[in-house]
Amino acid sequence: MAPVVLLLLILVPLAEIATFIEVGGWIGTLPTVALVIGLAGLGFWILRHQGLGTLRKAQAAMDRGEMPVDEVTDGAFIVLAGLLLVLPGLLTDAVGLLLLVPAIRRVIGGAVTRWIRANMRVSGMSASYRSYSGPVIEGEAEAVEPEPDETSGRKGDRPSPWIGGGPSN
Repeated sequence: MAPVVLLLLILVPLAEIATFIEVGGWIGTLPTVALVIGLAGLGFWILRHQGLGTLRKAQAAMDRGEMPVDEVTDGAFIVLAGLLLVLPGLLTDAVGLLLLVPAIRRVIGGAVTRWIRANMRVSGMSASYRSYSGPVIEGEAEAVEPEPDETSGRKGDRPSPWIGGGPSN
């Protein structure tokens, strides 16, 4: 993994410089710089507004008792898109703009989710609980009713010094 990151840290800036030179030759230096600054502003706006909207969608899913996997994945890609747009560079801006397209986010998100489920392990369990292969423990259970309380005569009702009627009153 480290060699891949190192390679990207070298190749991406070189590719960005080459892209600046080419685009600057086509449209001029000032329009190229204005384009990069404008896309950075778009990135800041996306981070601020879209990120909060995604958080609200995730909260609504949790309020319904659902796991907000799609909302979290979608939000992560929107934040990544905003960050890529904020970085100075036209190639990173292009990738960031692509991540703003919902269909592309769904395809990439599905692939990432499948990869995580296939490759991640948590405490010896697969990320998918359905593939858990631990021991099965069988047993029997019996419901036990509480004994009546001597002071109140009702089951499970203990006197409380905080409510009144307790030992201090």
